[in-house]
Amino acid sequence: MSDLLKKAISLGLGLTVISKEKVEKIVDDLVERGELASSESNALVNRLIERGEEEQSQIKAIIYEQVKRTLSDMEVPSESDVASLEQRIAALEAKVEELEGARSE
Repeated sequence: MSDLLKKAISLGLGLTVISKEKVEKIVDDLVERGELASSESNALVNRLIERGEEEQSQIKAIIYEQVKRTLSDMEVPSESDVASLEQRIAALEAKVEELEGARSE
């Protein structure tokens, strides 16, 4: 049973890159070899898929935070920074047009 647990953990960690069909095939192979009861196979597949989805979400969050930190360290302007600058430019353009209009009168 310890070997089965190791395989299940390894399979769970690998779920971020494999499909549900592949998980089912691996679990079916375990059932065929007698390492897992067929009555437990669906529950194992569901647990492993759920675990894979959780790990995928965690990995995405870690990557997102790392990219965000890297962009900040590189002083890349954020979307809100760019929007703020665009508003300031628009206001300055309007002011320039106003001043040019007043000067031509």
